[in-house]
Amino acid sequence: MTAAAPMHHHEPHLIDRLPAVRGRVTANAPLANVTWFRVGGPAEVMFRPADAADLAGFLAGCPADVPVTVIGVASNLLVRDGGVPGVVVRLGRAFAEIAVDGGTADGMEIRAGAAALDLNVAVAARDAGIAGLEFLSGIPGTIGGALRMNGGAYGRELSDVVVSATALDRQGREHVLDRGALGLTYRHCAVPEDWIFTGATLRGHPGDPAGIGHRMHEISSARADSQPVRARTGGSTFANPPGEKAWALIDRAGCRGLMIGGAQVSEKHCNFLLNLGSATADDLESLGEEVRRRVYETSGIELRWEIRRIGVPAPGKTIPGSTP
Repeated sequence: MTAAAPMHHHEPHLIDRLPAVRGRVTANAPLANVTWFRVGGPAEVMFRPADAADLAGFLAGCPADVPVTVIGVASNLLVRDGGVPGVVVRLGRAFAEIAVDGGTADGMEIRAGAAALDLNVAVAARDAGIAGLEFLSGIPGTIGGALRMNGGAYGRELSDVVVSATALDRQGREHVLDRGALGLTYRHCAVPEDWIFTGATLRGHPGDPAGIGHRMHEISSARADSQPVRARTGGSTFANPPGEKAWALIDRAGCRGLMIGGAQVSEKHCNFLLNLGSATADDLESLGEEVRRRVYETSGIELRWEIRRIGVPAPGKTIPGSTP
């Protein structure tokens, strides 16, 4: 007689607790390769919904104790080295559609999914002869991200052009929110953090495509001249305090070129952090916290992070700037 082979008990995984979906679900999904900083640990589970109905069904069936985090193209995102517990939702092509709605009495409207790149929306508006959305070409991200932080650049921000937005709450119910309900202020949105934007309607005014294109070219040139656009970086690291420029405060505090590990404050624009190639998320966040400390010491002003930081530190580490 031969001994029975030992039984292997199936270790329960978070995936086993999630509802059935049509989209793609991946355990232990790497995130560093999708972020602009190229750092960070994995998502415990990554979910790429097939469409808005798939996302709504998932949210309705997802256990309430499971954290859900949504990411776009991760241009303004720092994922900590220990990864992101729970489910990371990444919106894909089904949420990237752009459609010109035509004219209304108030102007010309364009509808864009939350995963549509800001630049692509600006290009579609130019091609349709819709002026007023050129500033979007200077924001490296998606419409969902722009809604979440009232993204702005070159004298305008999303609150100037948004008519309404659609979002799904944590139970999967859809809400259509007008401009007032979004509660947009400087780099802030009043919509609950756990709601997921799925799209927006934006309004411009009739314009000449050639003139619109010329303005977009000016913005592109200004960005290339003043920002480290070809580096492993995020967007602006800190929001501008009232009446001040974050970069000038950082410069005055002597932080231009400051380094921790493989992370550096950009020499070209002090409000950008760079991964020189070997940085960890901890290096970048520690550098940001050191910049905040020095700015507070020299000016009495507390800088507020504009870059979104998610996830947990590597084992044995604490979040920089927090009390252990």
